[in-house]
Amino acid sequence: MPTRHLPNDPHLDHLRKQAKRLLAEVQAGDPAAVALADEFHPVSTLAEAQLVIARSYGFPSWPRIVHHLELVGRYSRSPHRQSVGGPLDTPEQRADEFLKLATLHYGQDDPARQHAARSFLPEVAHSNIYTMVVAGEIDAVRRNLSQARDEGGPYRWEPLVYLTYSRIDAPNQVEIARLLLENGADPNAGYLWQGMPSPFTALTGVFGRGEGDQPPHQNRVELARLLLEAGADPNDSQTMYNCGPGCPPPYDDVHLELLLEFGLGRGDGGPWHERMTTAHPTPQQLLEDELVFASSEGLLHRVELVLAQGIDPEGRGTEHPIFCGHRAYELAAVQGHTEIAELLRAHGAAPLDDVHEVYAAAWRGESPTVDAALAARAVARNPHLIMRAAETGRTEALEPLQRLGFDVNHMAGAAPIHRAALNGHLATVQRLVELGADPELRDPSYDGDALGWAEHNHQKAVANYLRGLRLGTGRR
Repeated sequence: MPTRHLPNDPHLDHLRKQAKRLLAEVQAGDPAAVALADEFHPVSTLAEAQLVIARSYGFPSWPRIVHHLELVGRYSRSPHRQSVGGPLDTPEQRADEFLKLATLHYGQDDPARQHAARSFLPEVAHSNIYTMVVAGEIDAVRRNLSQARDEGGPYRWEPLVYLTYSRIDAPNQVEIARLLLENGADPNAGYLWQGMPSPFTALTGVFGRGEGDQPPHQNRVELARLLLEAGADPNDSQTMYNCGPGCPPPYDDVHLELLLEFGLGRGDGGPWHERMTTAHPTPQQLLEDELVFASSEGLLHRVELVLAQGIDPEGRGTEHPIFCGHRAYELAAVQGHTEIAELLRAHGAAPLDDVHEVYAAAWRGESPTVDAALAARAVARNPHLIMRAAETGRTEALEPLQRLGFDVNHMAGAAPIHRAALNGHLATVQRLVELGADPELRDPSYDGDALGWAEHNHQKAVANYLRGLRLGTGRR
């Protein structure tokens, strides 16, 4: 079993240094290095250390991980690092600026960027095949179909990818996509965002959402169906993440229903799974992940859709860290999604253990009498549970969780009060403050306090309450 995941933008030199360090540490008798070697392969040479490093990342050999890094280098793009507002003196610079403003790149995306993109039209519309497809210039595209699979523009994308990530509401998008596909465009075209193993495909662009909750393409359903009919693999890991754990509610099931219709959860995983191998989830893992997510969020229809595919309700998928290793049934039962919990049990899910019984009681607002050992196990099993209570507005669970030993100032990228403030749960924020949560506590990523998180998401009632605390007029 792999013990770790490759970082973003992985580099071979970094792995070579890891192997050299491992060899030196094994020779010096370092306990952690010796344990790693004991798990994967005895180490007495650099080649053996390289083998251990490869296996610790889930690859069977050093040549296989080297090949993986070569593929990452081939497909890696970092569109979010491309700046806008630079020199615009040449037609090429203005065309690139238009494309950067018109398309999603999951960095500083904002509707104002797409509005600014329109100011470059019609000047740049016929600059190249990429501006043509984004601007909806179908006649110009017809004259340039020999470039249907050429990579270029500011992001080195294929024309089809620019089209599916565009958000400027241009005409002829479905017709242009059909023309591109009929003339050799790859329905599985995409890229690796900053070297991450989950590809941002043309399908991913069509469905949008994800971090920042980006809007879908104006022709979401028509384009998605067109891509899938042309051979896009439905086991699209980034689409599943962007329309699931990677975005806030509300959720719809359009993407899931379409992908299931075309074989999500079946097959070999398609070309991207072949390229990324062990770094990319299997079709079965994608559905298991979806079941865990949907059970946690109380999305009954999604759970029904996934279970109808014959997925094991005990499956844990990729064991994404946000779920702390919990099973679908545990998440549903603890959080009070009764109908989902009953459905999972009917499909063979095992009952709750003693720790999860404690969680379920706390979630109901009860303070069960438990011994110190069980309380300690409950906190250690999932110290983030109080974060989940805060972000979902489960105010009644806060005090029982605190009594068990959960920290109201627990920091995991943010504190409970930050998540409650972001989501506008005023009663939860107030109760957290009453229980000792620090409204001035700052998160390590954005250096924001609870007021900043509330203001960021335009939560006026929460922001007014927190300003009152700061001024000494609010209640503690």
